[in-house]
Amino acid sequence: MSDQQQALEAGRGRNLALATLAFAISFWAWNVIAPLGVRYAEQLDLTAGEKSLLVATPVLVGSLGRILAGALTDRFGGRIMFPALMLVSAPFVLLVAFAGDRGSYPLLLLFGFFLGIAGTTFAVGIPFVNAWFDKPRRGFATGVFGAGMGGTALSAFFTPRMVEWFGYGMTHVLIAAALVAVALLSWTMMRDSPAWSANHDPVVPKLVGAAKLPITWQLSFLYAVAFGGFVAFSTYLPTYLKDVYDFDLAAAGTRTAGFALAAVAARPLGGILSDKVGPKVITGVSLLGTVVMAGVVALQPVPEVPAGAAFILLALFLGLGTGSVFAWVAQLAPPERVGSVTGIVGAAGGLGGFFPPLVMGATYNEADHSYTVGLVLLMVVALGACAFSQWGIRAKRTTSA
Repeated sequence: MSDQQQALEAGRGRNLALATLAFAISFWAWNVIAPLGVRYAEQLDLTAGEKSLLVATPVLVGSLGRILAGALTDRFGGRIMFPALMLVSAPFVLLVAFAGDRGSYPLLLLFGFFLGIAGTTFAVGIPFVNAWFDKPRRGFATGVFGAGMGGTALSAFFTPRMVEWFGYGMTHVLIAAALVAVALLSWTMMRDSPAWSANHDPVVPKLVGAAKLPITWQLSFLYAVAFGGFVAFSTYLPTYLKDVYDFDLAAAGTRTAGFALAAVAARPLGGILSDKVGPKVITGVSLLGTVVMAGVVALQPVPEVPAGAAFILLALFLGLGTGSVFAWVAQLAPPERVGSVTGIVGAAGGLGGFFPPLVMGATYNEADHSYTVGLVLLMVVALGACAFSQWGIRAKRTTSA
């Protein structure tokens, strides 16, 4: 066994765990507004559209910022980028609390916009863990790392309760402190893979090169549906459950956490199954299941068991897709462009989560307490994506431009 292979064997478990932890705490911070959306709506007397825009705004920067974060990771590596992004994000957690205390909707939007920086760590982690694992195990590795999106479940469950336990301002202080602590831990303990080498090509041409790859846009579309669906439900579900089922903040947060945990558990499974039977098959199953379960949810089954089971199954299908699509990225993206391709695909996934809350707010039928139109639109898009995943992507490996 070569020295490099020995180093890979010795370091991959620790670095995968650290990357997953960093991703999880970043996603908690990224999603800190959504679990308190009902509170903000009541405090500031927001309309459905204003409330939707507030919870969706952090998703925007967290999406578009992934393009730059992925390209910078190709150059600087995850050991630098993870701590840097967490440290930059921490002040905006505190500024969100300041805006909430002031009761200022414009400031909440402004600081929520920059809070989106925390969501860019996804584009750092995929190339980082990809470099630590051999190709046959990259679906597993990216799936385990992707489980860090469980930070949204932590946020949904704990953030409202922490507000009750410690107060609104102190909750944000604790989350910001956690970001700083994990940033320091990552800087101290994390190492870039010995198989990784810095790509010093200028960022813009590198992104242009990734954008010229057909596979980049093909997988961006699929990830926009799978991960975008997860993000949209994770951020908007507390509002949905309040409007449709009249749950209070804590009860809605608990159920949203359950939804997120189901998707998180399914993501590594999607990667592992993709290693075994291929990402095309798993992606197709994921999207077809999403169509069916979105239709069931649209019928507004009664709580707790029928409705809860429907949402959990929907989460499981979306989680499978998030794992399988990035297993596909690991297979088809040229090694020297993994970070750039990841950034663009990850951005598409985030943008896929930005627009649905706005659509849900715009199509909400207040008289019937119904989101049927938005769910039917999800069914149509997921069905189209399912067909595309089976017949629109060539199995042939794409070469770099």
